[in-house]
Amino acid sequence: MNNPPPSRTVSARPGRAALLLFALCACLSLAAPAAAQQREHLTPEEIELVRDNQELDARTNVFIKAAERRLLAVTNPAESAKNAPKEKEKWGEVQGTRTQLFYDISKILDEAVVNVDDVAEHNPESPLLRKSLYMLSEATARMLPELTRLREAAQSTAEADQLDRALETAREITDAAKEKGVTAEDLKVKAKTAKKN
Repeated sequence: MNNPPPSRTVSARPGRAALLLFALCACLSLAAPAAAQQREHLTPEEIELVRDNQELDARTNVFIKAAERRLLAVTNPAESAKNAPKEKEKWGEVQGTRTQLFYDISKILDEAVVNVDDVAEHNPESPLLRKSLYMLSEATARMLPELTRLREAAQSTAEADQLDRALETAREITDAAKEKGVTAEDLKVKAKTAKKN
C-alpha cells in the first residue's frame, strides 16, 4: 500500500489544464494588438463614395481626400475638428489613434494604387490612367514631407511600421509618375480626351 493518494494524481491534472489555459490566453493577448490593427481604413461614407465614383479619376480623388483627412487629423487636429462638422455627412467621421490613422493612410494609398493597376490591366489605353497617376503623384508629393517628419518623430514601433508602409507606397507612386513622365500639361490633354470619350 505504498501507492500515492488518489487526490494527488487528480490535483495534477487541473494544474496542467490551468497552465495550458494560461498559455493559450497569453498567446491570444499577444495576437490581440495585431487583430485590433485590422480595421476598416475608410469610413462607411467614404466606401459609398468609392462605390458611387466608378470613373478612375473620380475614385482616385476620393482616396486622396480620405488620406489627406487622416493626415490632417494627426498634423493639425484643430483644423481637422473645424472641418469635421462640414464633412461628416458626406465623408464620415475620422476616428482612431495615431497608429490607426497611419494604418488608414497606408491602406488608402495602397487601395488607390490597386485601382490604377486594375484599370491598367483591363483598359491600358484609358486616358484616365495618366490623369489618375498624376493626381496621385501630386498628392503624395504633398504628403511625403509630412509623413517623413512624422516617421522621424514616431512615438512607437507600431507608428513607425505604419508610416514606413505609407512612405513606401507614396514613393512608389512618385517613382511611377516619373517613369511614365506624367505632367500637368499631359494631364490637361488626357482630361479633355477622357471627356470626349
